[in-house]
Amino acid sequence: MTLSVTVGVESRRVNAQFTVPEGTTLALLGRNGSGKTTILETIAGLLAPDSGAVAHGDRTFIDVADGVFLRARDRHAALVSQADSLFPSMSVLDNVAFGARARGASRSDARATAQTWLGRVAAGDLASRRPGELSGGQARRVSIARALASSPTLVLLDEPFAGLDLESATAIRALLAETLRGITTVIATHAALDAHTLASHIAVLDGGRVAESGPVTRVLTKPHTAFAATMAGRVLLMGTPESQGIRLSTGELVPCETESVAAGATAAVALHPRDVALEPTGIADVVTALEPHGDLVRVHGARLAADVDPVAVPLPQPGDSVHFAVKLAGSAYSV
Repeated sequence: MTLSVTVGVESRRVNAQFTVPEGTTLALLGRNGSGKTTILETIAGLLAPDSGAVAHGDRTFIDVADGVFLRARDRHAALVSQADSLFPSMSVLDNVAFGARARGASRSDARATAQTWLGRVAAGDLASRRPGELSGGQARRVSIARALASSPTLVLLDEPFAGLDLESATAIRALLAETLRGITTVIATHAALDAHTLASHIAVLDGGRVAESGPVTRVLTKPHTAFAATMAGRVLLMGTPESQGIRLSTGELVPCETESVAAGATAAVALHPRDVALEPTGIADVVTALEPHGDLVRVHGARLAADVDPVAVPLPQPGDSVHFAVKLAGSAYSV
């Protein structure tokens, strides 16, 4: 069942549209405040939009024009929020059993299902604890188990790795990759890594609107918009294709393959900062910011960016004039 979403919420400046093919995961990628949570809450039935429609297969969740608003409990959708929202007075086991109980399962059957899912998320030993006794990573595992134990046909994840340490985030990312197979899912995230590891499709959200959408690999490696490139950790350059590369409007030539660029089309290349260096000559730019990246420092310019080893290369400062040289640009594509 395809999930079709058109959401308009005027007070939050959200006006977005996308679809999710049956049994696949879509990453809703955007910065904080871009409208990701608003969209998930609308799909889940926690928020009534001002306009639009949401349908999952032949089931209409919302159709503002026709006055349709299906109750949240009848949507068979599970939302995992950033806050986890576990019931503090219940044990972990009863928290996870809650969804099955709400749908009519007996107490014993619901608890058996809950125990199975706690085992699948490596939290079986937490069954007797209260939520207040859990770490952040443990609470997130329990929240995921509670969502999946209710046998949802649709799963909504709102920044599921927020607030987790690296070890917990890595483990839960692997857990989701395994447990969400075949379940239609929307994951709201600000990290391209989540899209790469969990999703097959992506919608890049900018100011409440979808700036670009499509298969993850295409959008994150061959973006058509500067914003999508930024969210993918790349810099988009466009120009006129020539035999030796792309000629920018400012006259510089970016060396790359251009054979796949359609005749008459604008050529583009999305550069990763690791494939760019600071050199005495190259594309002239001005440093706008410095950002740590492991052992390297990402030097951001108004036009390009480069990952630099501060031990080997003297670091420029914001406001300094620099030249960026492209070490490896790959193949250009049409936009």
